[in-house]
Amino acid sequence: MTMNRFIIFVLAVLTLAGCSEKKPTFTVEGSVEGAKDKTLCLFNNALGGAVLIDSVRLDEDGTFRFEAEAPQTPDLYCLNIGNQIIYFGIDSTETVTIRAHYPNMAQRYEVEGSENSEKIRQLALKQQALQQQAIALERNLDLSSSQIADSLQRLVDNYKREVTLDYIFQAPGSIYAYYALFQTLGGYNLFDRQDPKDVRVFAAVATSWDTYYPESDRAKHLHNTAIKGMKDQRQAAALEMRVAETAQKIVTSGLLELELPDVTGRIHTLTELTGKVVLLDFHVFGMKESAARILSLRELYNKYHAQGLEIYQVGMDDNEHFWKQQTDALPWICVYDPSGQSAVRYNVQSLPEFFLIDRSNALYKRSSQMDDVEAEIRNLLK
Repeated sequence: MTMNRFIIFVLAVLTLAGCSEKKPTFTVEGSVEGAKDKTLCLFNNALGGAVLIDSVRLDEDGTFRFEAEAPQTPDLYCLNIGNQIIYFGIDSTETVTIRAHYPNMAQRYEVEGSENSEKIRQLALKQQALQQQAIALERNLDLSSSQIADSLQRLVDNYKREVTLDYIFQAPGSIYAYYALFQTLGGYNLFDRQDPKDVRVFAAVATSWDTYYPESDRAKHLHNTAIKGMKDQRQAAALEMRVAETAQKIVTSGLLELELPDVTGRIHTLTELTGKVVLLDFHVFGMKESAARILSLRELYNKYHAQGLEIYQVGMDDNEHFWKQQTDALPWICVYDPSGQSAVRYNVQSLPEFFLIDRSNALYKRSSQMDDVEAEIRNLLK
């Protein structure tokens, strides 16, 4: 054999050896008692949804053994028969043994060989117990709806406190901490990224995963969730502060100034209407009650405008062209605020909403304080 042929032969052997090298795998094995002829499936619970890895039809003894490619970072998996699901976690190449009893295998099973999977088992059973307690509360005819809500909130708060201290904060970088963070009750996440206390829990887990598994999809998901939660929290705090400031300003000055444009772009303010009785109206022309509302305002305007009534109507429709079409023939001041910030300043909770401002440019009353708006207008015009 010539030297060139020898080199080619060696390279070919090495290439074949490299191709045949097995990737690291993990094993999940065990048995499901009472599940003869049932199909047991192994899924990877990826962020994008469950991915079927393998399945087996169980024999009389219910034994099974799955071998699959090990994840590069900790990940969630599950075994299921129909709606009976057993979740477990895999770090790398371990062997997890699960022994279950059908038909309620999601409640009756044992785990060996994986601390992550045992913790997930404990969390799953706690979650199921919480759900049963919630159902019992809802069915308790001796309790009022408010009592049920209060009791349910206490149950959830106690559950989250226990899970946070005993599981999540014990090992925030674990897959079982991740699993705990996204547990649900009635289809809703138990941990809410808009709750200041829960945001801190998200941040703790996200920080740990950023440190140990920075390139993993789950680390990026946690990071984005935590950042979004902190952003939402800041926005909610800012909104709460604006509402509080608004209430204080209304008390101290009697009126909050608005500076908004009409269809031509001209800015109109409330203070420029000093000397008139002003009906400040927040409105969306796209709502079904709009036509009747505009008709009633026309009647008031036609009857009292000559005596000093003015309407300052804030339109908050998303479609500016539609708003312009709807306000084109209206005789009063129509301004545009699609952001709704003016309504936030006046603590408007629902639409339509209106206020009366007296001739001294002081806020008089809001709609909920008036039984007969026309009588109130006549009183202010005297």
